[in-house]
Amino acid sequence: MAFENLQSQQFMNLITYRKSGQTVRTPVWFVQEEACLYVMTGKDAGKIKRIRNNPTIVVEPSDRTGKSLGPELAAQAHLITDPAIAAHATSLLNKKYGFMKRIFDFMAMFSGGLKNRAYIVITPAE
Repeated sequence: MAFENLQSQQFMNLITYRKSGQTVRTPVWFVQEEACLYVMTGKDAGKIKRIRNNPTIVVEPSDRTGKSLGPELAAQAHLITDPAIAAHATSLLNKKYGFMKRIFDFMAMFSGGLKNRAYIVITPAE
């Protein structure tokens, strides 16, 4: 199965690349369905810009502070533009993170965050 090292993890580092080639590690919530990982973030987040410029990424298990907990895996990231797939990703994230995700969503309602979200699908590198 793809992404086996992430199976029991709550966080992973999403490692993206700046135009200079410098890596940027960002700890994120994620959920896995079959060979795909789904991540939710702000639509204006730096990682979104970096993925648009270069969809080649690396993922690794981490703690909530970004401390690496296992080996890196090469992957490809793509922005989700289909609202049905974004809704499905939200449903999967809600199921995995439960009450904490709902608190996060509730707080986002007051800052306009619910309509400013972007979703990423990650697949293993080819």
